Amino acid sequence: MYTDPHAIYLNLSCLDFLLVELIPMSERVVEVIGERKTSNGNAMPAILSEKDGRIGEEERRGAVFKHVEGLGYRVGQGLVERFSQDRPRFTDVLDVMKFICKDLWHLIFRKQIDNLKTNHRGVYVLTDNSFRLLMRMSTEVGGLDTVTRAQPYLWFPCGVLRGALANLGVQATVVAETAAIPVAVFHIQALRQD
Repeated sequence: MYTDPHAIYLNLSCLDFLLVELIPMSERVVEVIGERKTSNGNAMPAILSEKDGRIGEEERRGAVFKHVEGLGYRVGQGLVERFSQDRPRFTDVLDVMKFICKDLWHLIFRKQIDNLKTNHRGVYVLTDNSFRLLMRMSTEVGGLDTVTRAQPYLWFPCGVLRGALANLGVQATVVAETAAIPVAVFHIQALRQD
């Protein structure tokens, strides 16, 4: 077996721990930003509720989503820039999706996407039946509570997908859902390029 003597290795547990801590860290960042906005009197209406100047639950959740998805977007752009440079240019969106399902997903999560479906009109559904971030997730209540609490952990991979697609020339919206742990389903709507 050949190994590169100049290769730098990193334990996969480090990535797992980072991604698990990403949501609580983003929630703390949003809280600090909200407190600063109210103490300065420069409240941003998109984040703060109108009745008492504090962060409302929906506004907080939206701000956390924006923060986490933005981090994923930058990671996706960087990964594609680094790992697609030696490849020939992709000819269509389906080739881009195949690259993401086979190569990019394997690079990040050490496995390929389990299923790729398309209607050939710009809608793609990627299914990972054993999504790495959801493998060890559970709550005391279980069931629906676990699924609800798992949803924010899908925001980072949504950003990664959107950033990777953007860097490959495909503008898209990405939405993820999970109906049962550890299955993750990503719905990608490629926007028309006119």
